[in-house]
Amino acid sequence: MTRRDRLEIIHDILSIIRKHGNSILPTPLLRYSNLSTQNFNRYMSELIEKGLVREIQDENGRRYYTLTDKGFKFLEKYQKIREFIEEFGL
Repeated sequence: MTRRDRLEIIHDILSIIRKHGNSILPTPLLRYSNLSTQNFNRYMSELIEKGLVREIQDENGRRYYTLTDKGFKFLEKYQKIREFIEEFGL
C-alpha cells in the first residue's frame, strides 16, 4: 500500500463528497477518507478556507459538507492532469 500525497488526499475528499450527491455528514466523510481525525480536520479547514468545500448546517443543527463550484473545477482539472501524466507514462 502506497502513501497518498497531499493532492491525492484532497482529490479523494472532494470525490467522496461528489459521489454522495454533493452532501455528506462529517463522520462518514472522515471514515471514507481514511484519515486520522486530526488530519481530517486540518484538510477540511484548508478546503473550506480555500473555497473548495462549504460547511452547511441544516435546521436540526447537523453539519454537512458540499462542494463549491471551485471544488468541482478542481476535480475536473485534477482528472485532466492525471490523464496527461498517464498518457506520457510518468
